Amino acid sequence: MTIHSSLRGVNTLVGERSVLTRVERIAKLKKDGRFDPQADSAYGLPKVRTKFKVTSGKKAKALEKEREDALAAKKGKPAKGAKK
Repeated sequence: MTIHSSLRGVNTLVGERSVLTRVERIAKLKKDGRFDPQADSAYGLPKVRTKFKVTSGKKAKALEKEREDALAAKKGKPAKGAKK
């Protein structure tokens, strides 16, 4: 039995998809540096993560500060707000 068109959602195709097309997967792998068009095949591609958990508020600020500190430590520079 089908659902009446007036009862369907307006933007059913706009929502977040959990599966990427092959072209989208290849583009994402190229961007991450995990796919070489000359050496790799378009078949048997590795899985590509599509959803990411979004943090907000204090946790997001704390995570951002940790990332900045880690990057600064890699470069050998003091982090923002760090005592000299």
